[in-house]
Amino acid sequence: MAVFSAPSFDQHELVAFCEDRSTGLRAIIAVHSSQLGPAVGGLRMYPYADDAAALDDVLRLSRGMTYKSALAGLPVGGGKAVIIGDPSCDKSAALLQAMAGFIDSLGGRYVTAEDSGTTVADMAQIAKHTCYVSGLDSHGGGDPSPYTAYGVYCGLRAALRQQRGSDNLDGVRVAIQGAGAVGSHLARRLIEDGATVLVADVNPTLLTPLQALGAEVVEPASILSQPVDVLAPCAMGAVLNAETVQQVRASIIAGAANNQLATPAQAQQLADRGVLYVPDFVINAGGIIAVYHQRQHGGALSADAESTLLQHVEGIGDKLGLIFKRAAQQSCPPHAVAEAMAEEVLLAQGRQAATEN
Repeated sequence: MAVFSAPSFDQHELVAFCEDRSTGLRAIIAVHSSQLGPAVGGLRMYPYADDAAALDDVLRLSRGMTYKSALAGLPVGGGKAVIIGDPSCDKSAALLQAMAGFIDSLGGRYVTAEDSGTTVADMAQIAKHTCYVSGLDSHGGGDPSPYTAYGVYCGLRAALRQQRGSDNLDGVRVAIQGAGAVGSHLARRLIEDGATVLVADVNPTLLTPLQALGAEVVEPASILSQPVDVLAPCAMGAVLNAETVQQVRASIIAGAANNQLATPAQAQQLADRGVLYVPDFVINAGGIIAVYHQRQHGGALSADAESTLLQHVEGIGDKLGLIFKRAAQQSCPPHAVAEAMAEEVLLAQGRQAATEN
């Protein structure tokens, strides 16, 4: 398995591998950049088809975290970790302890948090064996999912303002792919504001509470092609590929999933079809913003601290407004503009560091 020549390798500072035969742990940690600060990113557990798929995911995710934190104005770098395995049957206290040891061995170059396949309880277990973990109940509420969902909600409304001149959600049809922690929170907010919500998930038990609130349940295979105003991918990444972008009937794509585009080419393909694709690493930054604020306070957030956190998350909408404006001026997809803006932040930090040295 190649690393340096892997398609998603992008001058990553560190890619570390761990196998612990006694617990079955097989994991990869990738630090894309620590230019803005220690690398922070979630720990994903997923039954990848093979090692190459796991490597590609952790490389893409860690790069996305660098850009996400840069545009969110956070003094942290981009990192990510993945465990190869099925969280429903392969996860154990011993495996999490071994993962904590792996994280700890990097001496703080990577700070973990929950992600797909891991929970706040898992982070508490890991925290027994390393201090390099965020998203704990003792760090201000733990679960960042509601803040991720709130950021997507703010970004979705910014996209509506851009396209329609109004962010009124009355009668707006939104299709949500994935009813997990983030997707369900987003669905509830949208329903409360008068939107018509369609939702799909491979786990039908997650759909029942949303259906009781008025959401329409559709089959997972048809969610991308629903005739809606907004498509919100909130499950796994790479759902928008050369084939599926032709099936999209929404005029806006604004969701929480990381790396929704299979390749950068899909950004242009969507733009050519008149679809406004909201860059995922901008709109889904609410979670890392929450993790940062929680870690800064080291305990339950006061009312003032919570207000500051929410204002920071609400700034996602303003940031997207600037991205949309630049994209229109440059006749360029918003995704490419957002990446360029993140690189501007990193370049400015590099110049400042060089001056100080």
